[in-house]
Amino acid sequence: MSWTQKLDDTRTQLRGLNKAIPDATRAFGGLGKAVKEGGVLDFKTKEFIALGIAVAMRCDACIVLHCEALKKAGASREEVGDVLAMTIQMGGGPSMMYAAKALECFDELCA
Repeated sequence: MSWTQKLDDTRTQLRGLNKAIPDATRAFGGLGKAVKEGGVLDFKTKEFIALGIAVAMRCDACIVLHCEALKKAGASREEVGDVLAMTIQMGGGPSMMYAAKALECFDELCA
């Protein structure tokens, strides 16, 4: 499956979840908005952190959502690579495998 298809599937799944538990998903969305708009770090930096956590937690859906956000935020492949290197250093072999997935995802979404 392509990463573009994974992004579409993830959005479809989230829409279904939003319909099933709207109060909970709205509250989670509010938390995300507050965290991303508040504080001293800029949005792109926070998305870099989120991508690193997505790779470390081995979450394909999270990887694709945060790669898309980083593309929209103007992240470069080199910046993403730097984040992935740090994630590998902290997470070892499993993070290396998911870092490769994340770079492939970023490249596909930016193509």
